[in-house]
Amino acid sequence: MTTKPKARKFRIRRNPAPQQADATAPFVAPVDTAAAQSPAPQTDTPPTPQAGAEIHHGQVTSAREMNSAQTIDEIRKEGLTGRQLRMARRMAQKHGLAPTSDFDAVRLLRVRGIDPFQRANILELVATDGRAQANPGDAVAEGAVGSDHRVQLPQTMPMARQTLPSTDLSPADRRAEEIMAIQRDISRRRRRKLMLLMSRLMAFVMLPTIVVGYYFYAIATPMYSTKSAFLILSADGGGSGGRLGGLLPSQFATGQDAIATQEYLQSKDAMLRLDADVGFRAHFSQPWIDALQRLEPDASNESAYSLYKKYVKLGYDPTEGVIRMEVSTADPAVSAEFSEHLIAYAEERVDELSQEKRQDAVKTAIESLDQAKADRRSAQQMLVSLQEGSILDPEGEIAGIRSLISTVELQLQEKQLALNVQLNNARPNRAKVEALESEIEILQSELARQKARLTQATDGGSSLASKTAAIQMAQADLATADLVLQSALEAKRQSEIEANKQVRYLTVSVRPLPSQDASYPRAFENTILAFLIFSGIYLMISLTASVLREQVSS
Repeated sequence: MTTKPKARKFRIRRNPAPQQADATAPFVAPVDTAAAQSPAPQTDTPPTPQAGAEIHHGQVTSAREMNSAQTIDEIRKEGLTGRQLRMARRMAQKHGLAPTSDFDAVRLLRVRGIDPFQRANILELVATDGRAQANPGDAVAEGAVGSDHRVQLPQTMPMARQTLPSTDLSPADRRAEEIMAIQRDISRRRRRKLMLLMSRLMAFVMLPTIVVGYYFYAIATPMYSTKSAFLILSADGGGSGGRLGGLLPSQFATGQDAIATQEYLQSKDAMLRLDADVGFRAHFSQPWIDALQRLEPDASNESAYSLYKKYVKLGYDPTEGVIRMEVSTADPAVSAEFSEHLIAYAEERVDELSQEKRQDAVKTAIESLDQAKADRRSAQQMLVSLQEGSILDPEGEIAGIRSLISTVELQLQEKQLALNVQLNNARPNRAKVEALESEIEILQSELARQKARLTQATDGGSSLASKTAAIQMAQADLATADLVLQSALEAKRQSEIEANKQVRYLTVSVRPLPSQDASYPRAFENTILAFLIFSGIYLMISLTASVLREQVSS
């Protein structure tokens, strides 16, 4: 019985490819320049058969050719770029292969065990590209010979070590992966820079701040401050005299005295006096005070004065006229004692200042009064001396003489009239006429003598008129000296009143009392301040370094 063979289905190959089944039989193909430069693979045009290649129409496609077609389809799905396909075609031509398309070139190279996208193969292609173009025939021959000695068979690679482009990713996905890789790299760099920045901040800012905070919290000796306030007032409560002085408040009238007192309390003189009275240096030289605040026993006055200005703080408020003082020490009782002594020094200084002002105001008035007293005393002595050398009352004596002269003149006039009457008689009585003439002569001589007493000097002295004039002048000088003395006394009294208005009084408004809690150091505030200072220094140094680096690089 004859058995009929089963019908077999065959696939007719409509676009036959050149006979390239045997990879060991290379075929030198001409270089297709247009295909190598085109960005897109040329797969639609059927390949032209080479010379000597046999074309079999109607034959069945073998399994190897089917695998090749499937491989090309898979290569198409990989989403290779035009540049990668051109490089694959050039590399295939370098190895003496005859690909029908760019994708076929990739397939043939992979069949040979060559990865067209490996970095070493790309570099080798670039290095020999110039020499291959110079003599393409030699390059093809050399590639053909080299292919005999250089066997590159395909190898099975695990999926974890797969280096070929993935076939299940689209170009958009691959681009997204590349962007993600770039972003991860940027993030990694940012983290590295951030870590470097944090390390610098920790070294130059945080660590010094921690050291400073540890000192203030654990090492620094607590200081107790005693606060007090006092002000300087004038006697009248309103400054100097006058309308303008009455309008000014006392804080403006005593502002200079308050500033002078403040300067004295902050001077080295006050520090030395405080050290001599209560031992300022000895207190701050005690060994239990920390090293930064302790004063060395053999320290100079300048060092002690620097410490004095640090712990004795004074402030003057011109709007209120109040001087506020704060004294800090390691013992609250000692702080209060220092404050009491400094206030006593201020009172003494205010008294000295007001005393000088009072003395300056009264000094001129006292000198004028003394001069007036001396002038009056001289005038009085002159009057007394004149009165001792002459009649006690020259004016009364002169009045008596003048009265006597008037009487003599009256009698002389009567006698002359009587004589004239007798002489008018025809036969005058000679005895009466002679008697009248004798009386007239006597009265005339007496009148001359009395007048001479007023104007002529007697017994080697001055006349009565000159003595009277001298006494009157002495009396006038004495009266003038009395007026001057009275004015000097009034001026002295007014000066004393004004001087009393210049008296300054130191009034303590807040008494110094020992504190129970330490006022210094202020650990939290000082630590924050240290952090800000170190941060500012680091910022300035960083900005300066950045500017210098930019200038040097440019």
